[in-house]
Amino acid sequence: MVTSVLSPIHTIPVIDIGGLRSPDWAERKAVAAHLRKASHEVGFFYIANHGIDAALVDQIFAESHRFFALPDADKLEISIQHSPISRGYEPLKHQTLDLNAAPDLKESIYIGLHRGPDDPLVQANTPNHGPNLYSRNLPGWREVVEQYFAAMLNLSYQLMRGLALSLDLEEHHFDPLADDPMPILRLLHYPPHPVQADDRTWGCGAHTDWGCLTILLQDAAGRLEVKTASGDWIAAEPIPDTFVINIGDMMARWTNDYYQSTPHRVVNRSGGDRYSVPFFFDINYHALVECLPTCQSETNPPKYPPITAGDHIVEMYQKTYQRVMGA
Repeated sequence: MVTSVLSPIHTIPVIDIGGLRSPDWAERKAVAAHLRKASHEVGFFYIANHGIDAALVDQIFAESHRFFALPDADKLEISIQHSPISRGYEPLKHQTLDLNAAPDLKESIYIGLHRGPDDPLVQANTPNHGPNLYSRNLPGWREVVEQYFAAMLNLSYQLMRGLALSLDLEEHHFDPLADDPMPILRLLHYPPHPVQADDRTWGCGAHTDWGCLTILLQDAAGRLEVKTASGDWIAAEPIPDTFVINIGDMMARWTNDYYQSTPHRVVNRSGGDRYSVPFFFDINYHALVECLPTCQSETNPPKYPPITAGDHIVEMYQKTYQRVMGA
């Protein structure tokens, strides 16, 4: 099933991905065809029939509310400033995603795969690999967050196999490149947008995501906006029981820009608070990202040199945090 929620000119499709779980290859391939069209033409799509329990969605929103309701002092106990691997709490105006705009009006917490001191990647001092920071004042919070993280990781693998099929690759092409990945879950809180804010002030400035794909859960406040090829901004309004998926820079690079990493932004003019939960799926740190064989030809050679996924992500962190890191 594919339906549109906007005009025929500016369409973000809704794709029923239940067929990706079918034992019938033809059904999986049929969904992949819709993924291909959306990834190439828009870079954004909604997914329905995704298999994620609605109760878990309710729980992650509840835990997000609990965390951001904590006193500032409690949140700052697990500040991202205390983490050498960019985990923990990030206060308002800490990040600037659009370097031509003011700092973003959002607060967040970063959670990754929790890795202890005996993990080989931790022992090798691999950037952005290590332990999470958890608040001492939220019993049960970590358990729900880790359950949601695991569900998003499984959904990411399902989508990556669908994307492999969509690119005329073997269905499990990406599996060995993502058997020890570096995904990030982020809980986000946007306060109401200031009435007197100027046009350089955003909840989240215009940007593209850095990795393979993003799975976004947004509440009813909405206000996610996506830039079209014509330069217009359209709303990706919340649709019940769906997630918003967008292609990231790494997948665009992999596909020689056949799949689009589309700029998007947030401005919370709902009059109340806005909560969202993006899950950023990134492959193994040392995996090589180079133009896929089905995305190049003699007349369409690779546009980008090979790069490891880790080097790409580290470059992006340095760019977006340069103002607060002193770079």
